[in-house]
Amino acid sequence: MAPAAGQTSCAVAALRAELLTVKDFDPMKSFGDDTAASYDESLRGDEAETVACLEELARGGPVLELAIGTGRIGLPLAARGLRVDGIEQSAAMIARLGEKPGGDAIAITQGNMADVQVSGSYRLIFVVFNTLYNLLTQADQVRCFENVARHLTDDGVFLVEAALPDSLYRLRDYQYVDAEAIDLGQVTLDVGRYDPVTQLLDESHVSLSSGGIQVSPIVTRYIWPSEMDLMARIAGLRLQARWAGWNGELFDARSTRHVCVYGR
Repeated sequence: MAPAAGQTSCAVAALRAELLTVKDFDPMKSFGDDTAASYDESLRGDEAETVACLEELARGGPVLELAIGTGRIGLPLAARGLRVDGIEQSAAMIARLGEKPGGDAIAITQGNMADVQVSGSYRLIFVVFNTLYNLLTQADQVRCFENVARHLTDDGVFLVEAALPDSLYRLRDYQYVDAEAIDLGQVTLDVGRYDPVTQLLDESHVSLSSGGIQVSPIVTRYIWPSEMDLMARIAGLRLQARWAGWNGELFDARSTRHVCVYGR
């Protein structure tokens, strides 16, 4: 007996997803010792605006940062007098944070931000730099929103900063090779392949130098603002504000990223 049409479509989709995902990719290995050691070398330049916006939203705190990494946002926020806690799954990133001035004052819970539990409630919980996309399924992303909602105070807010996926839909054959950096002794390429069905971006930063070739793969799941809003509603949260940047810029069709604030 031939399978039903729906069963066939599901099987094809599952096979396609398997084929289009980096083979043997392990998210836990994407932020190891090498990444932690060089993570702060490429700052975006908007860190001061980021911290100022977060401080205003925190209204005295306390604050929880999801995927706090090496603390490049959490540490300067704590330096303004706020209690900042963090969730981070990478032991290497946690160790790097702990080596920095003030790092020992931040309480870190190691684990996946979709599932790990922390004690207490927060007036601000936030995740920046596209890090929500490191959760590779819609179910994981929804669980992250639900986890956040459990730890927000009644007047607390959840802030998400992320890029829009529209540029990925303009790619020829949904793939690209970009010259990320060209120096005298090294060339770094950003190589990506996007699947609009699963919304997964397979990406690798490839460094070529006289010392050899280094490959740093990562997989992310991009989502549209409308899908993010629905995830929030499932968790009992509602959109309060959406900006195109940290200074409250108008979000419109020309925006390349969004800063979203959710509350009860």
